Amino acid sequence: MAEHESVSERGPDVIAPPPLLYLIPLVAGLLLDRRLPLPRLPRGVRLSGLPLLAGGLGLLGGFVAAMFRARTPIDVREAPTALVETGPFAYTRNPGYVGMALTYTGISLLAGSRLSLLFLPAALLAIDRGVIRREELYLEQRFGESYRDYSSRVRRWL
Repeated sequence: MAEHESVSERGPDVIAPPPLLYLIPLVAGLLLDRRLPLPRLPRGVRLSGLPLLAGGLGLLGGFVAAMFRARTPIDVREAPTALVETGPFAYTRNPGYVGMALTYTGISLLAGSRLSLLFLPAALLAIDRGVIRREELYLEQRFGESYRDYSSRVRRWL
């Protein structure tokens, strides 16, 4: 319990809410694609976005359900009340971020947006450096050995 009390009752100091870090480059890419005369992606490539979108939304649903069952906040900027290791958290330490990345990719492909796909690595870098790494340091301080054990068993992304 002392470990819990020594850590701020706020969540980790992330650079921005993760949904925004995905939404801004996605929308910017979609809008720029409408302005620039780039050829659309081929239909077969665009249709490959369907399973990615479905998988991303499914993973996000599992993420929300696991957090709800654990009665811990979904917003990374709030202090977690539990270390969630069940549901999709048994396979990735970041199912919400993976789900958002799959959803982003699925939308980009379905829209045939080359530029939003081009912007995805920047979004992933911002999530990794500006959110996940800060969140992991915070969780290690908050949950100590329990988090270290969990992170040694479960991969960061997939």
